[in-house]
Amino acid sequence: MCDEEAVRILVDEAPDRIADLVNFGVPFDTLDGEVALTLESAHSVPRILHAGGDATGEHIEVTLSERVRLAKIQVLEDCLATDILAENGVIQGVKALDCHTGATEDFECRYLILATGGAGQLFKLTTNPEIATGDGVALALRAGAEIVDMEFFQFHPTALHLPGATTFLISEAVRGEGGILRNADGKRFMPNYAPQAELAPRDVVARSILHEMVKAGKNSVFLDATHLPPHVITTRFPQIYRFCLKHGLDITRELIPVAPAAHYMIGGIKVSSWGETNLTGLFAAGEVASTGVHGANRLASNSLLEVLVFSKRIIERMREMDKPVTASSRRRAEAHHSLKQRQPARAVSPPGLSALKQLLWDKVGIIRSREGLASAADTLAVWQGSLPPPTDRPSYELSNLVLTGRLVTEAALLRQESRGAHFRSDFPQSLPEWQRHIVFTAE
Repeated sequence: MCDEEAVRILVDEAPDRIADLVNFGVPFDTLDGEVALTLESAHSVPRILHAGGDATGEHIEVTLSERVRLAKIQVLEDCLATDILAENGVIQGVKALDCHTGATEDFECRYLILATGGAGQLFKLTTNPEIATGDGVALALRAGAEIVDMEFFQFHPTALHLPGATTFLISEAVRGEGGILRNADGKRFMPNYAPQAELAPRDVVARSILHEMVKAGKNSVFLDATHLPPHVITTRFPQIYRFCLKHGLDITRELIPVAPAAHYMIGGIKVSSWGETNLTGLFAAGEVASTGVHGANRLASNSLLEVLVFSKRIIERMREMDKPVTASSRRRAEAHHSLKQRQPARAVSPPGLSALKQLLWDKVGIIRSREGLASAADTLAVWQGSLPPPTDRPSYELSNLVLTGRLVTEAALLRQESRGAHFRSDFPQSLPEWQRHIVFTAE
């Protein structure tokens, strides 16, 4: 399902983009004067850079944010984009809400880049921050952009499941360094499910963990790193070690209770190899964009690399907007759809966020079926029709989540097979005729 052109671009341009980060000052970890590399799920060789042990994203974010401040770029914080302004398929600007005052303001622009992240808040358990509410996808769809591959939502196999602690990502690199998954009886189980055992693809590990949880009637399994030298854990995974210790768990001596959680939105706004959408002047980058490099099942840690490579290409494209596009994504066959109009059988009250998250978790989660998806699709359509016009950040975000949830659910209902991060219990096999992309547009 990957776009071969996009993947080649990612691979070919990656070294220069990583060099950019080094030049910006990102302090990647080294070993004996060489960049330290680690192994993650489904990788053949150690190929992942890291910084501060398990704080790579934080170091990149802090470093680049400081560069923005030094460049005196105006940043409007606590503002929420509520509408994309477009005329005849050409971007004119964006409307934004000041979340403190409630005032709205229109900003004119020639180019608009959506870099709003994912939609993990659709699900009861997620590794995502509270702002991952599908805003970019909803904004783009309403403006007329194409949305693709929304059925492919990746669940991370190992999120901390500890009473009193927030859902916290236990990095895949813990398994890459030798961590072992054990069931409620303390037995290692992954070799029973996949030859790669703990380093099988994420979807395989997540479903295997779920199966063991159901079989034992438990809400977690355990990740065992106690056989690793304590100094390896405390230096390689300082954030994980400190977070768990804060909640009374010493992972150098005790097993880590873990369970799958929603992690990454593989689909999103369809873009070309230059980050362009079908609307002139509208670009998308990062998790909100679908470049085609992740196929149906994102390879671990490729997302940070993707945003670096394609963001740079967006800037290059903007500099030459008066010239014709020289390259674009050439994906396999596509099927275009719009969201169905579903008539409610009865009046319902508008949904709350917790009800939405529970619905998606139960019926559009790790294992799906036609019955559950159809029920969720009907419910979401009714909820969307019952929502009052949004007026503040919570109501805008809920509205965006319901719309994004509909896209995920309807795409999952349409794809009658299992592929990558999308698993249907009623269609457990991958089928050649479904090696195509599902694209949604506004009616």
